[in-house]
Amino acid sequence: MASFDSPRLIADIGGNHARFALEVASGEFTQVASLRCADHPDFHATVAAYLATLPAGTTLQHAAVAIANPVEGDQVRMTNYHWQFSIEQMRQRLGLETLVVLNDFTALAMALPRLEPHELHQVGGGTARKQNVMGLLGSGSGLGVSGVIPAGDGWISLGSEGGHTSFSPRDEREIAILRHAWKQYDHVSFERLLSGPGLELMHRALAEHAGMKAEPLAAPEITQRGLEGSDPVCMDTLEVFCAMLGTAAANLAVTLGALGGIYIGGAIVPRLGEYFERSPFRARFEDKGRFSRYLADIPTFVITAEQATFAGASAILEAQLRTMSDAPASAMLAQIRRARGELTPAELRVADHVLAHPRSVLNDPIAEIAKAAQVSQPTVIRFCRSLGCEGLSDFKLRLASSLTGTVPITHTQVTTDDSMLELGSKVLGNTASAILQVRSQLNREMINRAIELLLQAQRIDFYALGHYGVVAQDAQFKFLRFGVPSMAYTDPRLQMLAAGVLKASDVVVVISASGRLPELLEVVDRAKGRGAAVIAITASQSPLSRRADVALIVDYPEDVTTHLPMVSRILHLLVIDILAVGVAMRRQVDEQPLPEGSGEGEVEEAQADPARTSTAGASTASPLSRLTSHSR
Repeated sequence: MASFDSPRLIADIGGNHARFALEVASGEFTQVASLRCADHPDFHATVAAYLATLPAGTTLQHAAVAIANPVEGDQVRMTNYHWQFSIEQMRQRLGLETLVVLNDFTALAMALPRLEPHELHQVGGGTARKQNVMGLLGSGSGLGVSGVIPAGDGWISLGSEGGHTSFSPRDEREIAILRHAWKQYDHVSFERLLSGPGLELMHRALAEHAGMKAEPLAAPEITQRGLEGSDPVCMDTLEVFCAMLGTAAANLAVTLGALGGIYIGGAIVPRLGEYFERSPFRARFEDKGRFSRYLADIPTFVITAEQATFAGASAILEAQLRTMSDAPASAMLAQIRRARGELTPAELRVADHVLAHPRSVLNDPIAEIAKAAQVSQPTVIRFCRSLGCEGLSDFKLRLASSLTGTVPITHTQVTTDDSMLELGSKVLGNTASAILQVRSQLNREMINRAIELLLQAQRIDFYALGHYGVVAQDAQFKFLRFGVPSMAYTDPRLQMLAAGVLKASDVVVVISASGRLPELLEVVDRAKGRGAAVIAITASQSPLSRRADVALIVDYPEDVTTHLPMVSRILHLLVIDILAVGVAMRRQVDEQPLPEGSGEGEVEEAQADPARTSTAGASTASPLSRLTSHSR
């Protein structure tokens, strides 16, 4: 086991305790310590207190912090505690080169594929299927929910806040608990009940249901009395808790299709020992009506490994460092610090702003960045180019790669119980997550080649089948607006006839989610035989991607045999929009020479904000913006 150049700080921050360790080699943790959050005013003070216990001369360069909170952007505000901080400012205060902050259950999920059999205890039957989705949930100060899905040779963790799904009771006791909770909360989630505070709430509710006055007991004491069998209300509380957890675990299993198993972590369940195995948990897990047999085949495990969260956080940190090592140009923050001595004073102001607010820069338009740095917009462009980037968009892509070790992919199951507002939120959330994933996979060279082929084409045909026919028709509409002879074909026989009259000056754009349909592969062969160029919008490593001259990859599998594809069609439409915008912008540059005195920075600045107007008040919007202003 090779040691690191310097120890890595790994932390697991919950609502009650902050656990720390030094990782001196892969999977080898030393100097493990647990500090009470209440003993320290803020996150930095807690870290400083731990660092003060380390041997003199200990130097740290990299750290990963798993925290019981969603992590979106630079600002972290804990849900179950009052701490909040800026990730970048914290990195600077701690003197670290790298600080990765992630959700604690995202970290624990990444540990699941690495756990050994002796680090798990199976409850009930079922057999885990290898290389399959695994679900994770666990109770502590809140209810954490996550999972991992296989992706090639590795795994992708799911950023999830599934603990906040709405609780639904199954029997009279649970109905009584819900009614009691409604006295305090308009919305009662599973986390309100399946947590330390939730145990206390349920204990009060069940005492009221039994016509008794509840003792003011804390969660540990409720658990202890329930395990000892010395208090009927505490015994009922523990029993209901385990049954509810079975319901939540079953919901997660059917939502994710977690045939690789459901794994239970957190602070509460591992302490229940043998009681949990004979509790109603597994019976409730399998009690799913028509899907009971489906659930019976899925195993459930209690995680017994003490350092599991540390191992997952370490894996994500290692992936981040490997990415930065393999692609040093993507480590933009480190590159900016090294380049400070070579920047002009104005560019230095941009650099300082990016270093102080890296995550806000990812979303801010050029005008906001320039205003915050107190420079002109062309200065922002010059700053990006001084770092070897093509412009602001390229800079943002590299900065995003430098800031995140994993892509936070989320997908939330739509159910028949959802309100219209919940349904809309889930559909939009799933689509937004998929768009971010595709954005991270864009290949600049392939996009440039596709746009170049389309610009030179005398005729463009769009081929698609089934549900994806609307994408081809949308593309035809866009390119006919450019005055380019275009046609959409969605019938296999017509596609073969059309391909038979193609010429070497023509281009065919083939749209297919799987890239494996024999009809489309046959028509591609015929088109190439006629000398036409083929652009494919399809899945990676598919037969279509290998046969095309240019392949634009969209990896989002949807089972069209069971439901109508929604997200993947939107992704294909967006790729068509990218090509259309690219063709429009290239035509604008080629057909309209720059005014005397104009520079490239100003052209890119206008592209970054098509709504800009000239000093004379005339619109400088692109041809595409004028075309798309018309109603479809």
